[in-house]
Amino acid sequence: MGARHNPYFRKLLVGFDGSPESEKAVEVAMQLSECLDATVVVFAVAQLPKPATRVEVQAILDDAREHYKVAFEKLVSSAKERGLDMKTEIAVGRPAEQIIYRAEVGGIDMVLLGHRRTSRFTKLVMGSISEHVLKHASCPVMIVG
Repeated sequence: MGARHNPYFRKLLVGFDGSPESEKAVEVAMQLSECLDATVVVFAVAQLPKPATRVEVQAILDDAREHYKVAFEKLVSSAKERGLDMKTEIAVGRPAEQIIYRAEVGGIDMVLLGHRRTSRFTKLVMGSISEHVLKHASCPVMIVG
C-alpha cells in the first residue's frame, strides 16, 4: 500500500460466518488495514458432526467452499477496490479452536470477531466463540459489536 511502517499489526484474522456481525468485523478489519497497511485474512470454519469420518470432513469442506464462495468473492472485490491485501480461508472443526490454532500457526497479530447477543442460558451451556477466543488466543482479540 503506502509508506506507512507498522511493525505490530501486519496480519489481521477475521472470524467469518456470513452473519451481519461477522461482516461488520470484516469492515472494521479493512478500515484497520487501510491505516496499518496490514493483510486481512477472512477465516470461516465449518462445524463437524460428531464423530465425523474422513469422507464427511471432505464433503463438509466442499459444501463450505460453495457456501462461502459468493461472500468471499464480494469481500475480496471490495478489498481490491480499496487497494487492500485480503485472503480467504476455510477450515473444518470447532470454530473457536480453529480460530485460535490458525492465529497461532499463521503468525496472526490480531483476531477480530463479531459479537452476537446470545441468551444467558445459551452462554451458560455453550459459552460463546468470541469469549473462548478472547480467553485463549495468544494475540490481541477485538470483539466488534
